[in-house]
Amino acid sequence: MTNLKQFLKHKIVLCTLFLCFFTLFSFAQKTNTNRSNFWSQVEYGGGIGLNFGDGFFSGSLAPNALYRFNPYVATGIGLNFSYSSQKDFFKSTVFGGSIIGLFNPYRELQISAEFEQLNVSRKFDDNFVTNLDENYWYPALFLGAGYTNGNVTIGIRYDVLYDGDKSIYSEAWMPFVRFRF
Repeated sequence: MTNLKQFLKHKIVLCTLFLCFFTLFSFAQKTNTNRSNFWSQVEYGGGIGLNFGDGFFSGSLAPNALYRFNPYVATGIGLNFSYSSQKDFFKSTVFGGSIIGLFNPYRELQISAEFEQLNVSRKFDDNFVTNLDENYWYPALFLGAGYTNGNVTIGIRYDVLYDGDKSIYSEAWMPFVRFRF
């Protein structure tokens, strides 16, 4: 059963990546005929976060850029960096990138697919834990849906590759808010 699960996960990843690249390249002709119009179709967005308390600190920065082919289809890339630490216990650094594809069948509905590849580095203080330091790459494939109003989309997404032991996220289901400019 585990082999079947892994097989299906790999097929879903490959199909999603194929769809993202197909979307990007199928509209390439349009961008070649209107080179001067390229930057007017680019939208920027992302997220920033801070969290701190009694000896704890966490910060993140996640900019992204999307190219809007038409009112229905957009694709783009993103970067992700976060740092967390707990005084005298651990430090964690996560960085990576993502490819995202958006489809708006209606103005208010957004369907998304996002492949994210993150490098996770966790270092624990030797006074508390020994030999638990980790450094690995973690893939995530999010399929989501959201409600769009103007430049804001609120929705939920699901990581079909979720692994509770390796993921930096506590659950496979995640709410999201997207802003674009």
